[in-house]
Amino acid sequence: MSLAETLNGDLKAAMKARDKQSLSVLRMLKSALVNEKINAGHELTADEATSVISRELKQRRESLSEFENAGRQDLVDGVKAEITIVEKYMPKQLSDDEVKQIVATTIEQIGATGKGDFGKVMGAVMPKLKGQADGKLINQTVKSLLN
Repeated sequence: MSLAETLNGDLKAAMKARDKQSLSVLRMLKSALVNEKINAGHELTADEATSVISRELKQRRESLSEFENAGRQDLVDGVKAEITIVEKYMPKQLSDDEVKQIVATTIEQIGATGKGDFGKVMGAVMPKLKGQADGKLINQTVKSLLN
């Protein structure tokens, strides 16, 4: 079942359950997918759909950190609930150790030796880990292994 079909099913379930929070987030996700489909001019592939969901999750995480810095606990709670809902539609995330192993293998394959090879390593490792790990985690892992 495609992501759009799963979203539609969950949207109907949220409507029946009168779950306003989930309904709002699911509508936003569906809207983002439809907008991306229109912009692309074709049906979205699984990778494209995952990238849209990933972008929405990243926006919420950034909002969460901003609200926490501003001391807005009322908004923090709402965004945390949204993040939980959006994460259901992301592929299984790799553990820190799994990310570290993939980055180390990539560094070995490329023959990277220091900080100057950071861009090469990131360029090679990002397609491998797209949607499976947070970009900040990947960035930090690459930096630590190149030092």
